[in-house]
Amino acid sequence: MANLVNLEAVSKSYGVQSLLSCVSLGVDEADRIGVVGLNGGGKTTLLEVLAGIEPPDAGRVSQARGLRLAVVTQRTELPAGATVRQVVLDPLGVQAEHEWVADPRIRSVLDGLGVWSGSRSDLEADVDRMSGGERRRVQLAAALVGELDLIVLDEPTNHLDVEGVRWLADHLRTRRCAVVVVTHDRWFLDTVCTRTWEVVDGRVDGYEGGYADWVYARAERARLAAAAEDRRRNLARKELAWLRRGPPARTSKPRYRIEAAEALIADEPAPRDTVELVAFARRRLGRKVLELEDVTLSIGSRPLLGCIRSDGSAVGIRSDGSAVGTTWRIGPGDRVGLVGINGSGKTTVLRLLAGEREPDAGHRVQGQTVRLAHLAQELEELSDSAGAAQLRVLEAVEQVAHRVVLGRHELTASQLAERLGFPASRQWTPVADLSGGERRRLQLTRLLMAEPNVLLLDEPTNDLDIDTLQQLEDLLDGWPGTLVVISHDRYLIERVCDDVVALLGDGGITHLPGGIEEYLARRDTARSVLPSAAPSRSSGSSPAADQRAARKELTRLERQLDRLAGQEADLQGRIAEHAADPDAFRELDDTLRTVLTEKDELETRWLELSLRAS
Repeated sequence: MANLVNLEAVSKSYGVQSLLSCVSLGVDEADRIGVVGLNGGGKTTLLEVLAGIEPPDAGRVSQARGLRLAVVTQRTELPAGATVRQVVLDPLGVQAEHEWVADPRIRSVLDGLGVWSGSRSDLEADVDRMSGGERRRVQLAAALVGELDLIVLDEPTNHLDVEGVRWLADHLRTRRCAVVVVTHDRWFLDTVCTRTWEVVDGRVDGYEGGYADWVYARAERARLAAAAEDRRRNLARKELAWLRRGPPARTSKPRYRIEAAEALIADEPAPRDTVELVAFARRRLGRKVLELEDVTLSIGSRPLLGCIRSDGSAVGIRSDGSAVGTTWRIGPGDRVGLVGINGSGKTTVLRLLAGEREPDAGHRVQGQTVRLAHLAQELEELSDSAGAAQLRVLEAVEQVAHRVVLGRHELTASQLAERLGFPASRQWTPVADLSGGERRRLQLTRLLMAEPNVLLLDEPTNDLDIDTLQQLEDLLDGWPGTLVVISHDRYLIERVCDDVVALLGDGGITHLPGGIEEYLARRDTARSVLPSAAPSRSSGSSPAADQRAARKELTRLERQLDRLAGQEADLQGRIAEHAADPDAFRELDDTLRTVLTEKDELETRWLELSLRAS
């Protein structure tokens, strides 16, 4: 097996911080390696040194002669003033359109990443005018369209929805090339990777297998390390006991045979006891938690729940002309994942459940004992009256409570903060100095300190590394309350939720017994219905032709909605960064409002077409 890249005794520092210390490793031609570790621990630095973007301070990096390498890191830039065609296709030497259209790999990449929807105008788009998410997908497309020996990717699943992540995983698994990828998406790691590198304390520890194998191997290492420490501490006591037993006992030495897998399995925590948690939740919450009764909901002129009209015909209308609304009852201990494409209205439905949005018709009912907490995607600033700029992280958490009981765990404010990514050394950092990701973690920590019994979480995994995700999931796994989660993190949904529902654009909330797999299957079916139907030759269009046209338009709108979702996320991040600059804040906020207006209009059109296509 050919070796592609070698690192020999490589060290790399930034300032006084050593990120890599005497690291030696290699990448072979069949490797698919996932790189994991804490935020700021050196993962991106490792990728950039390996790819030759950054030189090492010490040591040697060697690459195979003629190595065909593509790199997309978080610092990859696109050429100023370039179009999508110039970035993605021109480096291939492709001149005529029929040349690249005939290549199934190129078509698959452009379509799978939402860069091309079948229109030439998509390829002439100016990359300078794109959002961060759009630019990222163009970078990925440029990296994936060529013939390669090695692909190096840093957080490639950012700005991709569940379907996009699945496409990228399938694509990389079928490529005949090596892959090195940094990601916090556990499902992606398990699906794609055959080896795992963990960057920790300046070294890189290697493990065979993907995420599941890494978790097992790390747990086994921790067990062995703890056993070694116990042996060291007890050495004197055991030696004295040995001496007291006298010479006869020394003639027979004890023999031990410990299988690592058996030891771990014997000591593994019990799975979530759903029956016990529901019973406990009923004692805390009673029978009624949150209910939507015969609700209709719209965003502007766009219907979201309840009555949907298509081509002048009314769907969901009673004989008296009133609209039939959507009914959804969420009970004590229910743990629900809410899925749907970008722009399908998931956040709006969550705001309706939280009582932050009134339905157009029908009723929202909340149980009397409900203590509800809503984690929105937007950063929630601390109250100005509390002197937010002067507060430290721990003070901001203790402002809510000093101790909290989450399920069977009683934690201090400091302990909960540490579990959610604020080590003791960071807990006295001023809130004003926190990054956008750290402020979101602080928002989540404060929310949990209030001891809610109903949690509504909108993309809670944003900006969390794997270790912090594991801590959050551990808290939620044994949390005896009602939970509704929106997330593109498939692993999180499957880990902490018992049920999955979807917004499919038909005015209802659809229960999916098969979970994420059923959702993806339904989406695949919706796109593939009548794929071979012959076009109508008459001057009028047939229903089948209308359906085909609607499906084509739906695909185009979904790409545009993905683009706007990326712009929205990019603007929200920039707003958080410029919170202390009133002029920049107002300008960015105006731009965000424009993007949201355009998004609402496209979502309205998408819902109309989804009915014609069904």
